[in-house]
Amino acid sequence: MLDNVPAHWDIETDFIAVGSGIAGLSAAITAREQGLEAVVLEKADQVGGVTALSMGEVWVAGNHHAADLGIEDSAESGFRYLQRLSMGYGSDLAVLNKVVHARAALRYFEDRIGLRMEVIRDCPDYYYGHSNDSVAEGRMLEVVPFPAQQLGEWREKTRVSPQMPYGLTHHDMFQAGGTANIVKWDFARMAQRLTDDERCLGPGLAAYFVKGALDREVTLMTGTGVEELIADGTRVVGVRAVQDGREVFVKARKGVLVAVSSYERNQDYNRTLSQQLELGSMVFATVDGSNFRLTGPLGARIARVPDITSLGFTIPGMEGEDGRPLWNSALPVIGQPHTIVVNRAGKRFGNEAFYRSFYYTIDHIDGSNQTHPNFPCWAVIDSQVREKYPFGSIMPGSDWPEGLGEQADTIRELALKIGVDADGLEATVARFNADAAKGVDPEFGRGTHPWSTWMCGDPFHQPCPVLGPLEKGPFYAVRLERMGGTAIASSGILTDMHGQALDWNDEAIPGLYVAGNSQARMETGAVMQSGISNARGMTYGWLAAQHAAGRPSELLAREAERMGL
Repeated sequence: MLDNVPAHWDIETDFIAVGSGIAGLSAAITAREQGLEAVVLEKADQVGGVTALSMGEVWVAGNHHAADLGIEDSAESGFRYLQRLSMGYGSDLAVLNKVVHARAALRYFEDRIGLRMEVIRDCPDYYYGHSNDSVAEGRMLEVVPFPAQQLGEWREKTRVSPQMPYGLTHHDMFQAGGTANIVKWDFARMAQRLTDDERCLGPGLAAYFVKGALDREVTLMTGTGVEELIADGTRVVGVRAVQDGREVFVKARKGVLVAVSSYERNQDYNRTLSQQLELGSMVFATVDGSNFRLTGPLGARIARVPDITSLGFTIPGMEGEDGRPLWNSALPVIGQPHTIVVNRAGKRFGNEAFYRSFYYTIDHIDGSNQTHPNFPCWAVIDSQVREKYPFGSIMPGSDWPEGLGEQADTIRELALKIGVDADGLEATVARFNADAAKGVDPEFGRGTHPWSTWMCGDPFHQPCPVLGPLEKGPFYAVRLERMGGTAIASSGILTDMHGQALDWNDEAIPGLYVAGNSQARMETGAVMQSGISNARGMTYGWLAAQHAAGRPSELLAREAERMGL
């Protein structure tokens, strides 16, 4: 075990959370509820972490809000849903741990900090209709809008998202027809919420937990980057951080939690810990893999599950907070009617409306010629999209930005402009149009997942919300680039069921905990489901702090015995 205790400590506390997303904040709040002192160290100048950049969904099977609506569900059903879809890449015990404890953690924070959540109505599980243990609604929750004036001086220090319309709830958006029908949204309501600074989605979820920490006098230190974990030869006892160019040594009597998200902004880690090349990213620069650099000297074990590449694009002239191009996710765009995605051969290669099947194909390698046959790829749309639907932040009927892709009067001319096989693209469009007019996609099954309609479809479009012919010129093509999954990574630090980091002998490293996107996704394996990342961060932060306080949860042992695991 590492032994690098400094000659003196600048700050002493009981529990340190490194990172201020939902995992770090939930742990610090729980530590205070258990009678411990707690400090949150955040490298960035704002708190809220990647949680504040998310859509704010929290996936909890068998939760009490669904029960109150008369929706039948159970944690055991949720366990079977994730267990089957994890394909053996995860751990059954980890799946059960997350499912049974998420319900308890949800009630805990609702009772203790006034977290207010509600069911996102009509929002199905990803695999609803394809799994007997999926549900049509009930597991996906979102926060009631949070009045940010309650944050006081931390109002401006709590992160919001430049991409998410955080002035509206999911209910507000989807009762108007979802992302495809943005022109039908209640912008007066959005404007009023933004004026009043009432935060929804991820910014609202993060704000609830920031407020919970502030109310318990958790010390929040921003601009404080942790550079090293400190151990005394037997256990982790603190950290070495840098604040304003000065070293600060912080002692932790009970434990240190690493919850610094993942490594999405580190291209070398993307390539070597995943298999993703040159990712664009919607997250901020501090999401660079420090979870590995911090825990590595302690011998923490790394685990990996199957990864997928997301797709996105940038619009000329639009920049993020760090001056880099502002990325738009292609997820809500490519599944809209009158839209397809094609490769160099001019061929479609997946179900554009269901990213779980589609994005796996991006990094497919053709071993016969050592190429990625499906990358680069292009979104191809017709003028009906321009008239009816948004394309990222480009609103229907607005001017098409100069320098964004190519446009042409015919499909063949468009193919020649972007370097795609013209005969192939014409044949693809002709075949797709004939099927789309009938509302079917025999080739890839687009339209067979109800979640697709909820996420990116137009429920007012017939005969299928996610299918429509490309038949009205001019036509447009935008090259799509690989993009990260908002810090949801394939690799992370392996932990036990209490969030204790494990070494390569599968033994717990005393005093060291890991949660959130810093943690290996053993409870999901090969599957991802919106809302799980926020739920697992909240849950494992809660579990870790209870364990550090000497009051570990015994719920998993009881449930595992009951279910024979």
